[in-house]
Amino acid sequence: MKEFYTRYFNGSSNEKYINPKKGFESYFLHFDEGTDLELMSRTDIQNTPIEENRLGLTHFAFAFDSQEAVLRQTERLRTAGYTIAGEPRTSGDGYFESVVLDPDGNRIECVFRA
Repeated sequence: MKEFYTRYFNGSSNEKYINPKKGFESYFLHFDEGTDLELMSRTDIQNTPIEENRLGLTHFAFAFDSQEAVLRQTERLRTAGYTIAGEPRTSGDGYFESVVLDPDGNRIECVFRA
């Protein structure tokens, strides 16, 4: 998971934090725009499928500086074998966007505000 965000979204990572007593591990990923993302795993969490429409977090987005950049990123991820859940399009709220699934199945939008 860490490699997906560092390779395709230019995040930088700290060293893995491990707490063997609690069965907990995490990385903090930092992005140039000032956003941090913590990737956590615990041994006591069940692996359940992610539903597309559910309460809670349904997706998050990374902003790009042009439609062409969104198209390039979408093709880069497709070529690498990731699932494109939403082909590039202009949304009703004025964004040019595509949707890709990360390795855990989370929906990630690649967006440009047109």
